[in-house]
Amino acid sequence: MAGSDTAARTVPAPDTVKILIAGGFGVGKTTMVGSVSEIAPLRTEEPLTAAGLGVDDLDGIEEKKATTVALDFGRITMGDDLVLYLFGTPGQQRFWFMWNDLALGALGAVVLIDVRRPQASFAAIDFFERRRIPFVVGANGFHGVHPYPPEEIREALTLPEHIPVLLCDARERASCRDVLIALVDQLIASAGRDGAPGRPGRLP
Repeated sequence: MAGSDTAARTVPAPDTVKILIAGGFGVGKTTMVGSVSEIAPLRTEEPLTAAGLGVDDLDGIEEKKATTVALDFGRITMGDDLVLYLFGTPGQQRFWFMWNDLALGALGAVVLIDVRRPQASFAAIDFFERRRIPFVVGANGFHGVHPYPPEEIREALTLPEHIPVLLCDARERASCRDVLIALVDQLIASAGRDGAPGRPGRLP
């Protein structure tokens, strides 16, 4: 009995990693966090109001009725030794000042894009490139449609080869989890490029 108690106490705690889910206005960040989170996600959505007229660009997303005004939060366990804490950023330009605070302590990011409006995510890509925070790009297929292959998207966004571009559906848990797995792999590879070799299945 005592031996079992000792064994239980010596099981190492899982690594915990802060991840940002970022991108432009209306690209599916709140949907992704909600789809993949194993806990009830924290959301700070508020209805769109007249205050956003002329400020928030609804071109192509006219059906959008609510928006994140602070952050989204969720959690997903990736095996026995890794837990990801997901922080979804607000997309509207008037809330970008919050990104610096949300990025504190983040090891990586998923930049979601809407291929119908790729310009909406240029600022997010620039944000993480400037801060040298590893990221992957998830091309969210609205209505389940992916009109462009990953390489065409990479070329349009002028992304280097080492940044993964993945087709995904923010509504589907398995699809979102695949994007997060690709990001974990990217974090390990990035650590290796910086001279700290990663360990398979775990972050350095």
